[in-house]
Amino acid sequence: MYRFSLFIIAATIFLSCSSSKKSTMDNSDNGLSGKEKNDGWQLLFDGRSTDGWHTYGKQNATERWKIGDGAIYLNIDAKGDDRGDLVTNDEFENFDLKMDWKISEKGNSGIIFYLQDDKSRYPNTYNTGMEMQVLDNGTPTRLGHSDAKIYTHRAGDLYDLLASTSEENPLGEWNHVEIKSVNGKLDFYMNGKHTLSVNLWDANWNKMISISKFKDMPGFGTFKKGKISLQDHGNQVWYRNIKIKRL
Repeated sequence: MYRFSLFIIAATIFLSCSSSKKSTMDNSDNGLSGKEKNDGWQLLFDGRSTDGWHTYGKQNATERWKIGDGAIYLNIDAKGDDRGDLVTNDEFENFDLKMDWKISEKGNSGIIFYLQDDKSRYPNTYNTGMEMQVLDNGTPTRLGHSDAKIYTHRAGDLYDLLASTSEENPLGEWNHVEIKSVNGKLDFYMNGKHTLSVNLWDANWNKMISISKFKDMPGFGTFKKGKISLQDHGNQVWYRNIKIKRL
């Protein structure tokens, strides 16, 4: 009996430690380290809810956007009035934004920023906000989304304005991206590499817009403060570890 009791105690301790370790591992996503908290980072996604977000033109997030396995993902089965980009409740000016994304085969989405949350004036988030493209580029032996054939439309590009040197991870894997905008200087990073840099709101910026698909959208790329959006392009996409620091 004594040996059996010792076995039960040891097994209990082992399971407790294993459970604690698993819990720690599960909580590694969608959280902030002590250093990040001290440095002023804030979570935009808690891993459990769409708190702090709403569907463009609506007060709350619709059923089009769901939570599962620690990620926000697009529920492509929800249609009609539920469709729409997911938008932060807060606005941001100078910022450092980080997140992970994963796209479905031949999928298309985007991270839009500096958008103006006024659907009565601007029917779409991209009428005002610029976009880091999220896309399945495909490979030399597998076709991706058709946009991958277009210069400035590939994953990590400043959509329809400037190509990046991004390298997308294989389909099914997460990609880590960073968008940093400080006093008119915009920098993109993807999977640990600095991939794009451009100055906003100067003569060259205006020229870039004038030869893009946004040339007939008067508000596009002009605002220096706005909200952030995850695009509903009709394809399944996942986002996690969404965090931002005001600069």
